[in-house]
Amino acid sequence: MSMTIGYARVSTDEQSLALQIDALTAAGCGRVFSDTASGRAATRAGLADALSHLRAGDTLAVWKLDRLGRSVAGLIALVGDLEKRGVAFRSLTDGIDTSTPAGRFFFHVMASLAQMERELIVERTQAGLTAARQRGRVGGRKRKMTAARMEAGAQLLAAGQPAGDVAAALGVSRATLYRWLPAAAAVDADE
Repeated sequence: MSMTIGYARVSTDEQSLALQIDALTAAGCGRVFSDTASGRAATRAGLADALSHLRAGDTLAVWKLDRLGRSVAGLIALVGDLEKRGVAFRSLTDGIDTSTPAGRFFFHVMASLAQMERELIVERTQAGLTAARQRGRVGGRKRKMTAARMEAGAQLLAAGQPAGDVAAALGVSRATLYRWLPAAAAVDADE
């Protein structure tokens, strides 16, 4: 026997879940799980419980899409996972129901738009990196071991300074010193 399970969420303790719970109950939800947490929260116990109770043929219902998640990509991933499990999705105020052909179409259009946006972001990022390289810029952090520091480090090591002291004087870790001046490891081993 299929069941409709509801999920309600508010962001703070000052907000009330009553409106959402009443609407979900009126929509036929046999059980309603809830959270008081930001939509950005990585873990929401109520949502995890609701998802764990869903079986093939069931429906997950929410009062409004933004109660389930903040990002379109996150919503699409979640609804896609539900679809793979044979679970339908309903948003009461948004009029979305993936148990209908129109509802499934709507979500496939959203998924296509999200995929296109991801690809455009990658394309813009690659174009920006290419343009920066053409101007002589290289990505990543600036190197701590400049040519001047390497020369100073080599001189200090040649003068018999311990590798740890040389690294501290240059403002780098021993690992960085060893990476750039392999002789430092040999000096350290002799001590």
